[in-house]
Amino acid sequence: MNRKSLQDDGSGRATGADHNLAVDVLGWIVADEDRLFPFLNATGLSPETVRASLSDPAFLAGVLDHVMGDEGVLLACAKGLDIKPERIAAAWGRLSPRGSDEF
Repeated sequence: MNRKSLQDDGSGRATGADHNLAVDVLGWIVADEDRLFPFLNATGLSPETVRASLSDPAFLAGVLDHVMGDEGVLLACAKGLDIKPERIAAAWGRLSPRGSDEF
C-alpha cells in the first residue's frame, strides 16, 4: 500500500488519516493555553466536551475549521506539526459537511 492511499483515497471523502490529522491539530491546540482558551471561547465548549467529542467527525471538522479561519494559526499549526498547510486544508475540505449546492 502506498502512502498516498493512506492520506487520500481519491474519492473526496474523509479518510482515517484526515481524522487522525484533525486529532493531531487538536493536540497542538490544547498543548498551549494561548491556543486552547481562544478555541474554547470560540466554540463555547468545555474541556470535558472536547474530550467526549474526539470521535465525532463534525467536531473534528470544526477543529480544522477553527484553524483554517486564521491564516496565522494555520501556518503556526502546520509548522508545529511539521506538515504543509495544504494538507490541513485538504483534510478540512474532506471532513467538512457540504450542502448539495456547494459541489
